[in-house]
Amino acid sequence: MRKTEVQPSGALYPVPVVLVSCLDREADRANVITVAWCGIVASVPPIISVSIRPSRYSYKLISQEREFVVNIPSSIMLDRVDLCGTISGRDADKVSRCNFTMVNASKISCPMIMECSANLECRLNDIVKLGSHDMFVAEVVAAHFDEGILSADGKIDFKKAKPIVLNHGEYWDLGKMIGSYGFSSKL
Repeated sequence: MRKTEVQPSGALYPVPVVLVSCLDREADRANVITVAWCGIVASVPPIISVSIRPSRYSYKLISQEREFVVNIPSSIMLDRVDLCGTISGRDADKVSRCNFTMVNASKISCPMIMECSANLECRLNDIVKLGSHDMFVAEVVAAHFDEGILSADGKIDFKKAKPIVLNHGEYWDLGKMIGSYGFSSKL
């Protein structure tokens, strides 16, 4: 098969779609931003990154508080997930508009979104200045999962979790499992 060279771009796909909650102390309310530039950068300790444009309202809030929650939504929340990525918390109370139930985190001040099936409490380690986005590098200090998405052995059942991924502006679900880490060594 022939390859065609195209303009360099962020052509990595799929990427997870998450809701990042942060705290606006001045307004005494939570804010939520939809982020797809998110990933794991280390296992021990667990470190993740989220990349946000400096012009975004949440950028300022996370920079000030130095903590945030990565909330992993399910596909049934897609309309609210999309909405949180299209309006600014400067202009609207997204928590109220989306009918999110905010609950206290166990280790940080920022609240978690109850409707999301997983919540990762994060403390900011560093902000890496990049191009259009800056990367917030943070340690996961606590993780919470809905019992309904956990299998009997305590692992995440992704069919039940129904996470959302982004493929170049299109939302997708995961589909089906096609293998597990290390399966080829057993062939």
